[in-house]
Amino acid sequence: MTWPALVIQHEEPTPPGLILTWLRDRGADVGTLRIDEQDPRELNPRDYDLIVSLGSEFGAYQDDIEWIKHEMDFLQEAVEANVPFLGVCFGGQILARMLGGEVYKSDTEEIGWLRVGTSQPDLVPDGPWFQWHFDVMMPPQGATVIAENEVGVQAYAIGRSLGIQFHPEVTNEIMDMWVDAYRHELDEHGVDPDRLLTETRERAREHRAMSRKLLDAFLEQIARPRERAS
Repeated sequence: MTWPALVIQHEEPTPPGLILTWLRDRGADVGTLRIDEQDPRELNPRDYDLIVSLGSEFGAYQDDIEWIKHEMDFLQEAVEANVPFLGVCFGGQILARMLGGEVYKSDTEEIGWLRVGTSQPDLVPDGPWFQWHFDVMMPPQGATVIAENEVGVQAYAIGRSLGIQFHPEVTNEIMDMWVDAYRHELDEHGVDPDRLLTETRERAREHRAMSRKLLDAFLEQIARPRERAS
């Protein structure tokens, strides 16, 4: 038996990577919404057993980007229907904002393989996880903060949703795309792209295992798909 899942992708260089592999391994029939190209109002969020929103080069506070409002409306309907949600980087930020939290530009960027300061390693392992962001997310009232460091919150849970600031989906191929597409950001912040590529390859096997551990724990402890089925 397959079950329906939806991945929200915001631009070409930000594919689901290891998350897509995991979803298919867990028996999901995965659809993709390129929200920068497609109106989400063409879809019904209630049709899915899990929705995943990926990262973006934009900030969740950029109201001049039309599709950000559309995504917030879509996620509002999904949460009201008790659809489990996983927000990755931008996805975690937009969930926080939609539920009444806050997202703003940080004074400190995080780019590289970093630990996240977890309080629940059985759900969110400490890392290192890959990060590439310039924002801070403040979870909404009622959320449980699971990981945080000196920059800000790194993971939080609320209801059947999990928001994370880091990237469990990243692969060697994705890192190649990011370095190519966003090299200007690395140059601006003095980050060595060759070192990022090398470290990603060195960590690939460990990262795959840790990513699957996180995603499996999310499914069983937070999303709890059998509850929605019942």
